[in-house]
Amino acid sequence: MNLHSKEEEEKDPTCHQCDSFKYCVRGRANNKKDNCPMKISPEIEKEALELYEKDDFVKRSTGVASIVEAKGYIKWPRLKDTVEYAKGMDYNKLGLAFCIGLHAEAEQIAKILIDYGFEVASVCCKTGSVPKTKVGVPEEYTMFSKTGYPIGTITCNPAAQALLFNKAKTDLNIIIGLCVGHDITFTHLSNAPVTTLIAKDRSSPHNPAACLLNHYGKTFFSMDLSEMKRK
Repeated sequence: MNLHSKEEEEKDPTCHQCDSFKYCVRGRANNKKDNCPMKISPEIEKEALELYEKDDFVKRSTGVASIVEAKGYIKWPRLKDTVEYAKGMDYNKLGLAFCIGLHAEAEQIAKILIDYGFEVASVCCKTGSVPKTKVGVPEEYTMFSKTGYPIGTITCNPAAQALLFNKAKTDLNIIIGLCVGHDITFTHLSNAPVTTLIAKDRSSPHNPAACLLNHYGKTFFSMDLSEMKRK
């Protein structure tokens, strides 16, 4: 249900429709757009600036991230960015919340982080062995392989993953391939700040941006919409 009036919706920021490289990136508002947030919400921009001055975590985290970006721009993979950010924040214990399908990757990542001097805790998504039916999932979504081996009877358990890291008192939790939605639950319940190292995308080698452009220059979604229109 939409509780906003049309006038209010029109004032919501739509920066994706603006060539920001000509405006905020250069330090100025886009006066040609009526809903440029720098024009219509100066109080929010001021509030954000005050957070950088008053909130120690916001100030430090943003500063460290900007330094990491500058040092490793284009040169470093995201794993190296994560390492340098954690070092810059003086974090010691890192939690790896991983999907069972990326167990090998999680093991490799843990070894790298340990080599960098971090203490590592890790929790698999299937911890607790909770049947999907226990969380209200219909039985039709319990999957079996062609040989009859159950591959989808046990639900992912992002709540337990977060609670276990809370108990371990991790400084930073790292998501490795959690499903969409499960990552949200995990982040919601985590006491420590959370970053995503690998975003789950089974249709690609965990590269969600792959669907935006294919070899023939067409996006997956443009083709999907075209097919829908023909039907």
